[in-house]
Amino acid sequence: MLNIFTLANGRLFQEEIESLEELSNFQPIWVDLESPTPEEKRWVKQYYGLSIPEDAMDEDIEESARFYEEDNGELHIRSDFLIADDEEPRTVRVAFILNLVNDTLKSKGVLFSIHDEDVPVFRLLRLRARRAPGLIEDAKEVLLKLFDADAEYSADTLEGIYDELEKVSRQVLSGDVTDALAGEVLGAIARQEDLNGRIRRNVMDTRRAVSFMMRSRMLNAGQFEEARQILRDIESLDNHTAFLFDKINFLMAATVGFININQNKIIKIFSVASVALLPPTLIASIYGMNFKGWFPELEWAYGYPYAILLMVASAVVPMWYFRKRGWLK
Repeated sequence: MLNIFTLANGRLFQEEIESLEELSNFQPIWVDLESPTPEEKRWVKQYYGLSIPEDAMDEDIEESARFYEEDNGELHIRSDFLIADDEEPRTVRVAFILNLVNDTLKSKGVLFSIHDEDVPVFRLLRLRARRAPGLIEDAKEVLLKLFDADAEYSADTLEGIYDELEKVSRQVLSGDVTDALAGEVLGAIARQEDLNGRIRRNVMDTRRAVSFMMRSRMLNAGQFEEARQILRDIESLDNHTAFLFDKINFLMAATVGFININQNKIIKIFSVASVALLPPTLIASIYGMNFKGWFPELEWAYGYPYAILLMVASAVVPMWYFRKRGWLK
C-alpha cells in the first residue's frame, strides 16, 4: 500500500496512490509504504529517484547500519515501533529515508517510511495532524512527531501494565491464593513482564534514533528543543519500567511464596499423620511378636478388641493434641 501525505492549511492530508501518474498530482512531505509491492517500489524509484534498500526491514541488520547518512544527503534510520497487542505484543521494524535535497521534493523535503504492517503510532500521528493545524511543518517534523507519539504510546502502555499489576496485587495480597489462582497470576505476571521488556527496548531504540537526528544537525532550534524534550520523556519512561520490573519481581516472589506455603501445608499434614500413627504402629508391633512367654493378653477373650481400642486411642489422642495446638490448619 502506497500512501502520500501533503500539507494544506497547516493540516496533514492522506491520499492512497494506485498509479504512477497520480504521484505527479501531489507534493508530499511524507510517503508511507506499507508492505509495498515491487510495482510500488518501482514508482517511487522512477518518480523520486529513490532506491529502497533490499535490507530495509531486516531484523538482523548490523547495528552500525541502522543510522547513517548517504553522500547525497539522504538520512537512513531503522527504528522499532511497539504494537501492544493483547494476544501478541511485538515490535515492527520501520525504515525511514529522509531526503531534504531532491529538487522534485522542493524545500520541505520528504520522509519515506517502509514497514510490513500497520503501526498504531502512525495512526495516532495522522489523527492528530488532521485535527491540529500547524502541528507539522516539514518532513523532519513528521519524523520527530512520530518518535514523540511513540514515546507517548509507550507511556500509555506502561499505564495499562500498572493497572493489570494492581489487579494481580489485590489477588495475591488477599492471602487466599490457591494453586489454580497462583498459576493464573504467574501467567499474567509473565505477560506483563514481557510487555514491559519490549517497551524498555522500544524506548531505548527511540532514544538512539532521536539522538542521531540531533547529532546530524539537520534540526532547527525549535525542533532541537523538541528532540531534547522527547529524550527527557524517554528518561522518565526508563525509570518507570525499572519500577515496574521491581513490582513484577515482588509479585512473582510473593506468588511463589504462597505456592510454597500451600505445599508446606500438605507436607505438614502428612508429617502430623505419620507422627500420630507411630503409637498404633508400636502397639501392633508389640502384639505381633512371635516370642513365647508371658503374654497374658494372648489367653484373654477380649485381647483383640482391647488391642484395637488401644491403637485407636493412641492415634486419636495425638491428633486431638495436634489439632488443639493448631498444627492441622
